[in-house]
Amino acid sequence: MNWEWDVIWQYLPKLMEGAWLTLELVFVSGLIGIVLAVPLALMRASENTWLRALPVGYIFFFRGTPLLVQIFLIYYGASQFDVVKESWMWPILREPYWCAIIAFSLNTAAYSAELIRGAIQAIPKGEIEVSQALGMSKPTMIRRIILPRAFGIVFPAYGNELLLMLKGSALASTITLLDLTGMARTIIARTYTPLEMFFAAGMVYLLIAAVMIGCFKLLEHKINRYQFYKPDTAK
Repeated sequence: MNWEWDVIWQYLPKLMEGAWLTLELVFVSGLIGIVLAVPLALMRASENTWLRALPVGYIFFFRGTPLLVQIFLIYYGASQFDVVKESWMWPILREPYWCAIIAFSLNTAAYSAELIRGAIQAIPKGEIEVSQALGMSKPTMIRRIILPRAFGIVFPAYGNELLLMLKGSALASTITLLDLTGMARTIIARTYTPLEMFFAAGMVYLLIAAVMIGCFKLLEHKINRYQFYKPDTAK
């Protein structure tokens, strides 16, 4: 079998257009997801049983159901209710782009919240006790002690979560979005070259993942620089 490399180069600009949409979906969803995940994680780590109930149910649902099902429930399910069609939400929920953003954001928020919850509970008790002894209020302690330490602990795992979301973003093509996978499928329908197009799309995903890994390594080194610092003991 002969590979048609010319087809890859011919349609590479189109693939890059799809890659740009993929990056946009991942970035926007990741940003919204982490904003939602922080309060969910704080509630999840609370000692109040009633306060933990909401995030426990939310996290259980979004971690226990496939992302594809969640996308379909939002994109196809919302249109089944007249109350939604007549509300201010309909201009948003009728657009596949925003339905994908909502589904990805809610999904990654659930996973991220559980990661942050574990990081909060991994903070040494001594640090909490010292902040309490200094007379810090609960909001001040959360802002200055708990969240900075938790983000330092969770950062490597959160990088993996974003990489998983990058790969999961390929499901956006199931609701007509021309992301990287959707664009590759469209090109295949025109050229009948599935092997070449999926190979090219896979290489673009791999390149994006490599860049993300490198960026997260740099950010991790900066955030957790105290772990990499080695004092000069030679005198």
